[in-house]
Amino acid sequence: MMVKATDRNYLADEQYRDAANLNARIALHQRFGTGEVPWHRWVFEQMDLPPQARVLELGCGPGQLWIQNRDRLPGGWAVTLSDLSGGMVEQARRNLADSAPLFSCVQCGAQALPFADSRFDAVIANHMLYHVPDRPRTYAEVRRVLAPGGRLYAATNGRDSMAELKALERALGIAGAADFTASPDFFDLERGEAELAAWFPHVELRRQEEELRVAEAEPLIAYVRSMGDGAAFTAEQLNRLRAQVEAEIRDKGAFRIGKVTGLFIAG
Repeated sequence: MMVKATDRNYLADEQYRDAANLNARIALHQRFGTGEVPWHRWVFEQMDLPPQARVLELGCGPGQLWIQNRDRLPGGWAVTLSDLSGGMVEQARRNLADSAPLFSCVQCGAQALPFADSRFDAVIANHMLYHVPDRPRTYAEVRRVLAPGGRLYAATNGRDSMAELKALERALGIAGAADFTASPDFFDLERGEAELAAWFPHVELRRQEEELRVAEAEPLIAYVRSMGDGAAFTAEQLNRLRAQVEAEIRDKGAFRIGKVTGLFIAG
């Protein structure tokens, strides 16, 4: 289940073997988010980089950050996409084949980066640091590969993000988002600033809050399914979840979920 949040074998071989689970979660946010600026566009807008820049993304997944910002990528950027999962790296490579000159793809974990010192002007960790077993080791590696003046852009969720869904999962006994974020070591907006400040002299948090107004039950069921490994819930639990979500959609027009996310800029 998704509570194996830092199990490298589980993450690479099951949860993120390919892009299917992550795509189910991304689809829910893209279809039903109400924010003025979509998440990946917003993250891109926070990055203050010159026309010629060397960028590393950790845990790139299928490359959604770059897919969603294809139209405004500076031609002088050199972007290295990395992920622990070989399946994700291959998917990102395929997704960005038409922009291939700007990108290179490397399969590697975040705790031992196969790059020279001072190689990059920016390192991006978009909703992935909570998967890293030894974050101090990763912060040391990020500092090593950042050039002087370089920055880490690290995105994560607030502790109360998706609270309505977590409450429903708990009520139904489903091991999903609620269990995943319950760890005392979870990297979230509340803990992240102090953690990063131990490694970087300047840390800034920029927040984005919005509401998901879910008008169909099945995309939400797909989201919940994507968080588990088959032992996290039963068919009966999912049917009860579906019934409750459908009832709220019928009565109120949507199942509303508050979303609190943010981006740390550290350097």
